[in-house]
Amino acid sequence: MKVDTNKIRELVKEAEVLHKEFQKGFLRVYSLSSSGDFGELREVLSELYGIIERKFDIASQIGRASSLLGGDFERLAKELQKNEHQMKFRLEELLLLVENPKMSFTEKAKINASLQRLLQFYRVYDYSITQTIQKLTGELEGLIFISEEGKLPPANIVDKIKKIENLDEKLELLISFIYYLYTNPSWVHKVEEALRDWHSKGLLWVEVRNVEKNSGVEREHAAKILEGLTLIGVVEKRERGGEYVYKLRGFGED
Repeated sequence: MKVDTNKIRELVKEAEVLHKEFQKGFLRVYSLSSSGDFGELREVLSELYGIIERKFDIASQIGRASSLLGGDFERLAKELQKNEHQMKFRLEELLLLVENPKMSFTEKAKINASLQRLLQFYRVYDYSITQTIQKLTGELEGLIFISEEGKLPPANIVDKIKKIENLDEKLELLISFIYYLYTNPSWVHKVEEALRDWHSKGLLWVEVRNVEKNSGVEREHAAKILEGLTLIGVVEKRERGGEYVYKLRGFGED
């Protein structure tokens, strides 16, 4: 059976577009996580669930097509499908809890606990989906190149090969960040809140020393947490005056 690589390429691109849409929508969950406005939270979760259904459908189509390609592409496609299914399940779990407009104190506590689990899962999920889609794209372009003789490697393949050189550094950052999530999750929360606090005061790009000042987290640890948050896409960074400055993704955008 002939493999329609162009069709698979379109599916992977659609998966990337949908994930960016999901990322944008999930920012609202962060802003509502401490507001106690369960009505608005329910609306946002419903919108996200609509997106995750489409994401899971696309991931399933990629998964079915991957059996024709095999190898690493099939493995990555199954990983994508698994992660989308896990997020779909977690959103369903929380949506069921916030459906009732009249909630007891116990029910609200359950919602808050489920919401915190969702927020923690999202950090790992977002990084995993982003990396998997990038790897799927690279694998697909490599397969297309191999099947077409007499061509120079596509520019994006060369670029991805160069990016592999930074993989060890990024892996170390991710391991360090996951360590903080499990041993000192309050530090991660304090660092995020410190950025929000500076943003609310009108400071868009924040230095590590200012994060340390507002969060109480020592500079060395705050810097590693900021790098981890940057790696999974929650935070953006840029270089200014020889030092890195950070801001939460979505702040200061039109």
